[in-house]
Amino acid sequence: MKFNPAIISASARSSAALGRAKKRITSFAPVAESTARILILGSMPGVASLSANQYYAHPRNAFWKIMGKLVGCDAEAPYAQRLAALVAAGIALWDVLHSCQRQGSLDTAIEIGSIKVNDFTAFYRKHPHIKVVFFNGAAAERCYRKHVLPQLKADFSYARLPSTSPAHAARSFASKLAGWQQTLAASCTSSLWAEVQGSRLDA
Repeated sequence: MKFNPAIISASARSSAALGRAKKRITSFAPVAESTARILILGSMPGVASLSANQYYAHPRNAFWKIMGKLVGCDAEAPYAQRLAALVAAGIALWDVLHSCQRQGSLDTAIEIGSIKVNDFTAFYRKHPHIKVVFFNGAAAERCYRKHVLPQLKADFSYARLPSTSPAHAARSFASKLAGWQQTLAASCTSSLWAEVQGSRLDA
């Protein structure tokens, strides 16, 4: 019995493509107390974060270093302590997407048709003191404005922060930190920003 090499090659390519098929991934539950005043939103956790079951777990993601500067927590402290520092500062943490199909960690690899967003109507109902929503990068803002905002009745103040992702390495840490400090201070009321600063663990 003879085999057609072209058919065998096509079959191998098809099998390889299936192996590289984009998997459906699901984001984390929010980190938030009912007293939270500020919400910081990402798009969807990357591979390193999903593997560690922690927000912003990639060692080159600048998020926790920036939070360390803002709320005074040690960026190398145990994860639970870092989360507690955010909660003490009135900051809630979540992602726009509940689930999607994506290969790897890049937002550009997300299958648009697979997007399912989190239930923000229920979230805001449970966290009525949130006044300001910040987006950690352009992808989070874009998804929120397209898939979430049209369904909301509540009114919030919104602002985009420089992405902390290592995919945006062209911008230095100092530049990202300055962008976060300036945007947060400009978007929060003076009293709310004072609360955040007053929560610093190293004060």
